[in-house]
Amino acid sequence: MLASKKILLAVTGSIAAYKAAFLIRLLKQESAEVKVVMTRAAHDFITPLSLATLSGNPVVSDFSSDLDKGTWDNHVELGLWADLMLVAPASANTISKMAGGICDNLLLATYLSAKCPVAFAPAMDRDMIKHPSIQDNISKLIKRRNIHIKSEFGELASGLEGESRLAEPEEIVKQIKEYFSSKSKLNGKKVLITAGPTQEAIDPVRYIGNRSSGKMGFAIASDALSRGAHVCLVSGPTQINAPKVQELVSVESASDMYEACMSRAADFDVLIMSAAVADFRPKQMQGKKIKKEQGLEHIELESTKDILKELGAKKQEGQVLIGFALESENGLENAKKKLQSKNLDAIVLNSLEDENAGFGVDTNLIRIISKDEAIDQYELKPKSEVAKDILNYVEALI
Repeated sequence: MLASKKILLAVTGSIAAYKAAFLIRLLKQESAEVKVVMTRAAHDFITPLSLATLSGNPVVSDFSSDLDKGTWDNHVELGLWADLMLVAPASANTISKMAGGICDNLLLATYLSAKCPVAFAPAMDRDMIKHPSIQDNISKLIKRRNIHIKSEFGELASGLEGESRLAEPEEIVKQIKEYFSSKSKLNGKKVLITAGPTQEAIDPVRYIGNRSSGKMGFAIASDALSRGAHVCLVSGPTQINAPKVQELVSVESASDMYEACMSRAADFDVLIMSAAVADFRPKQMQGKKIKKEQGLEHIELESTKDILKELGAKKQEGQVLIGFALESENGLENAKKKLQSKNLDAIVLNSLEDENAGFGVDTNLIRIISKDEAIDQYELKPKSEVAKDILNYVEALI
């Protein structure tokens, strides 16, 4: 959910400032881009060097006009750059100044000029947070649509216990993800995703199948969940655990997958067909295991039903249909034909010619081709990151 999101972390003078290091680490693990602005008081609790090293960006605390040296310490530019400004920890002093519109340092100037949403996570001693003035100031910030990440009960630096301890970094990141999820165009949408292979029985023991692991489809389902979507995952047989979606439909054959998709498709806003569905199946399944001595002279095959083509033919207005193409040669040409012939909104192409992409691996390298045949090219990435790219593309279509 936080992939490519720009988070401006504002650190104030609180003993809890040391948790900013853990917070940056967690945000970076979510593939967010992080910049840090600090008050001078915050330097007493954690060094700018530590936060600069973890964030990969310089840390600033003071106004400067020396911009030609590549610094980015302009409060207007910072406010425009960020997708979210996060004040954590937010001390009693900074909360009061935010509420009063006081502008006596770079952090507050950035807050007052920020065009992005602002979240604040209070941290102070037990009796301070109970003071009517602090409660009034917190209420003012909430009324102005600042996002309040409530402090937690726990042991404080003073040795006391109270409900003024900075929320743990994991909880802060969780609430930020929930915020962005609520803003996602997929929030509340119904998304049907297919994943994995199908198995077409030859006899009760043997089958025709492929090497699909289901990893790509499962990653898409997980990311769709994080964006607030209602997810139905139709999965062929896999060896990995499926994400905990609202509806999991386990199927075996192409026919099973056809029935599962066609009976549900009309109720869904987005259809993402990432499964590797068999194109052919044995025309006749043997009722008993074929003995080695007996053998078969040949196995006659017939085509399976084309799920993607039928979904395209029955696609409703406003419904988004995404197909997948795994090719071993002439990838772009074949994918474009599939895109047009099956009435898709876009097709995701990956090739067996690309190293560390395709079946069975944890990475993928994709191109997404639009209905007008414009091509978006992506780098080799973990499938969890590829899923984010695909769903960002879907959101743009919505």
